Amino acid sequence: QVQLVESGGGLVQAGGSLRLSCAASGRTFSRYAMGWFRQAPGKEREFVAAISWSGGGTIYYADSGKGRFTISRDNAKNTVYLQMNSMKPEDTAVYYCAAAGPAAGPAQYYSRTYAYTEDEYKYWGQGTQVTVSS
Repeated sequence: QVQLVESGGGLVQAGGSLRLSCAASGRTFSRYAMGWFRQAPGKEREFVAAISWSGGGTIYYADSGKGRFTISRDNAKNTVYLQMNSMKPEDTAVYYCAAAGPAAGPAQYYSRTYAYTEDEYKYWGQGTQVTVSS
């Protein structure tokens, strides 16, 4: 069982930055791939970014965040981060972190398809609101 708690959301002006954090419970955090998803009002939840298990050597971004968002993880702190720069009003959404796994081993391949698939993520946080004003 993994419990996830997001923090760091808030109101920011266009062009500004926010860093979201997601703290995970449990002693097996490194065995889980971590993803960030978001859901804007009236829209379906969408993939934002994901980082593989173990050392996080494989990272994927949605096109919407490439060059602006950076996902990272600190296994010693059981935390995954999403640094968002050059933010736009269309980034306004509730942001969720999620955990997929556990991996059978650190060398298990983490494919793009796997990373993008919500059904692969067994555990979800409660979400944090991000609002970008124009």
